[in-house]
Amino acid sequence: MERPERLDMQSADGAQLNLDALYQIAPSCFTEAKDPKTGKIKRVVNFDVLRQLLGDDTVEDAPEAYEFNWVGKQEARAEVLRPINKTLRPVKEDSVDWDNTQNLYIEGDNLEVLKLLQKSYLGKVKMIYIDPPYNTGNDFVYHDDSSRSQEEEDLAAGNIDELGNRYRKNTDSNGRFHSEWCSMIYARLMVARSLLTEDGVIFISIGVEEFATLKSICNEVFGENNFVEVFSWVKTSTPPSLAVKSRKTNEYILCYEKNKNNIKYNGELLDGGDQPLLNTGNTESVLIFPKDKVIFKPKAFPNGVYEPYCKDRVSLLDRIEIIDGKATTDFRLKGEFKWTQSFFDEEVKNGTTFIIKTDNLSVRFIREGEGYKRPTNFIKEKITSPVIDKPGVGVGTNETASSYLTSLMDGKNVFSYPKPVSLIKYLTNFICKDSDIIMDFFSGSGTTADAVWRYNVENKEVALKYILVQLPENLDENLKTADANSKELLLNGIQLLDGINKPHKLTELAKYRLAKTIDSIKQDNPDCQMDLGFRVFRIDESNFEDVERTPKEYNQDQLDLFLNNVKSDRNDLDLLFGCMLDWGVQLSLPMSSEVVDGKAIYTVNEGDLVACFADKVTDSVVKAMADKQPLRVIFRDSCFEQDADKINIYETFKQLLDWSDKDVEKNIRVI
Repeated sequence: MERPERLDMQSADGAQLNLDALYQIAPSCFTEAKDPKTGKIKRVVNFDVLRQLLGDDTVEDAPEAYEFNWVGKQEARAEVLRPINKTLRPVKEDSVDWDNTQNLYIEGDNLEVLKLLQKSYLGKVKMIYIDPPYNTGNDFVYHDDSSRSQEEEDLAAGNIDELGNRYRKNTDSNGRFHSEWCSMIYARLMVARSLLTEDGVIFISIGVEEFATLKSICNEVFGENNFVEVFSWVKTSTPPSLAVKSRKTNEYILCYEKNKNNIKYNGELLDGGDQPLLNTGNTESVLIFPKDKVIFKPKAFPNGVYEPYCKDRVSLLDRIEIIDGKATTDFRLKGEFKWTQSFFDEEVKNGTTFIIKTDNLSVRFIREGEGYKRPTNFIKEKITSPVIDKPGVGVGTNETASSYLTSLMDGKNVFSYPKPVSLIKYLTNFICKDSDIIMDFFSGSGTTADAVWRYNVENKEVALKYILVQLPENLDENLKTADANSKELLLNGIQLLDGINKPHKLTELAKYRLAKTIDSIKQDNPDCQMDLGFRVFRIDESNFEDVERTPKEYNQDQLDLFLNNVKSDRNDLDLLFGCMLDWGVQLSLPMSSEVVDGKAIYTVNEGDLVACFADKVTDSVVKAMADKQPLRVIFRDSCFEQDADKINIYETFKQLLDWSDKDVEKNIRVI
């Protein structure tokens, strides 16, 4: 029996993901060939067969074909496919409720992070919202490391424009910004698409600067047929009065689906689209109403305690407390209802909710899919107050967002042009439910996390989760090139971070904002039991000294050289999460640990993965691991001091779990 297979500890191979997807829809165009590197037989594409399957709908080097192109596109496409030897290291000390939370906050270049997440979150994210740089000339910080031709170098240096014309460099308008921005967003969207569920949706905020460019790129990445809408959002109620031609009030939100579907989007609740549950003349009956299925209009039922009472032939039979339009307990009403309790319960199971608009307790019902307006493509600001997260208010502006954040961040204005929480909540309501994952890989101030939490508070039947990714921008470096307005915000942020003894990083400001948001929600909802935490991870180089190692290129004797190549600053948690990334296990899953014979055993999600990174593990350790009924098992290669040790471990798992030799080979890995 051979040694257990090694985890390769690389991000997903983008080309292989594409091949796997093609195999699902056209397996007949594949054949087998020997890999010149490994000598093993692998699956490859027969392009002649593929062309036959596609018929006449193929093209090679057509002199005239419709396409959107720019300098650097080929390299950006190649970068998407290129795996990386990096990892995500847990930062437990910066996290909140580490043991229980399912939310992730990741610090690092978002392209690298997206690649690392592919194995664990492929097809798992329901909604992506991003607010990328608008390419205004001073907001671009994502410069990917890629090889460029001389022509591309000239373009990047500002020596020529995108048509090859030489000109004097102008940092506010030269052509290089377009190409660099296109490559930046193109590569990230290509990888991000793979993370969406089959019915997933992406929303992208953008200004007029790159609107047309972004739409062309999205048409290519997601498919023109998967375009949903351009939503126009009123970003400000006070547009600049000194504008030369027009005063800009709007920004845009592009929406694409991964695959076109028939899912209806929910906008605002229908006004008057509900139906009465009471029918005069029916026999009086008592119905038990679930607390989470009834909406009390705040105007008629402000927060407070309500004693039993009767009005207009409907009686409240129980004492209830109402907070933000929801009762805190189930309750009974007596009246001339249309439905029996059994019919009522069936409606509840099918998603029907109920609304009580006035104090006469006249209940109305809204069946699932029938109670919401379809959203319009114009998202208008509806409030002037800075308070944006109360029931019944609309979508705010940059001004309302800034006011809210200033109050949250100890009275300091530190974020430029933040999106309001209400905007992200509004988009979330379109399609998200249950425990869907929402991702934002240009997370900035952390508004998406705030929105997810507050959405969950207001919709107690859901438990949405988030993944945020943000580049840890150095505020001191940004200060060197900032304009007057940005400089003031940066200085405010630096002063705040100095006060809490944190490095001058944008991510530190965002994590502080998240902590303050948690405090605010707990203060307003003292009995709240929802997930108000986040696990922090930071991208770093490989956990192994030889970051260039690719085990498939070595024979077994050579692999033995790597038995003790873990970097000295890495701990068991670093190794565990590195393995989870490589083996496709979600980083948000709960975990526990125990010590047996002095060796630490780690269990992820009650047995999805069980790991021990100690040397020379004992029989007791192996049996304790097997007792977890694991789906996957990981050891350090150094635990196999002799072949007899390896055989003993194999046999223990075979006996205790009734595994076959193939099960052992499939379920056990080493690092």
